[in-house]
Amino acid sequence: MAKTIRTQAMRALDARKIAYTVHQFPENIHDAEQVAALLNRVPGEVFKTLVLIREDDPRAHPLLYMVPADSEVDVRQFAKALGVKSVRMATHEQAEKLTGLKVGGISALALLNKPFVMYLDSSAQSFREIFVSAGQRGVDIQISVSDLQRVTGAQTVQATRAKL
Repeated sequence: MAKTIRTQAMRALDARKIAYTVHQFPENIHDAEQVAALLNRVPGEVFKTLVLIREDDPRAHPLLYMVPADSEVDVRQFAKALGVKSVRMATHEQAEKLTGLKVGGISALALLNKPFVMYLDSSAQSFREIFVSAGQRGVDIQISVSDLQRVTGAQTVQATRAKL
């Protein structure tokens, strides 16, 4: 019998009475495109959460940017959209230290009470629901885009490009 998983993200959604569906997969899969394939979804529907850091103000809160599995961040475009001089991707070690979560399980929903500024790629608006990490490797949450934005306060930004 499978163990019932309750992550911080799920508890946050339950407390707000927001509907979601849990999807589990092998936790050794950290790649969002592989997750999309396992869930039988197009990669544009499965979002990964990336941690970025403002280079012009190291004291500024870290940034979380939820982007489609088959995309990568254009850091120049992202900085321009935010009206800041420059941003950079956090290293895996930095991302894990800043979030307290393992890469492959970083979730904006699990970090609601932490000092992050959250963004959602505008491509999410093409879908009624998307898949995001539940805050633990091997677990994704299917949630409506409007609920995700309402809960996280994520602003919509277009700063991605197709993976090379």
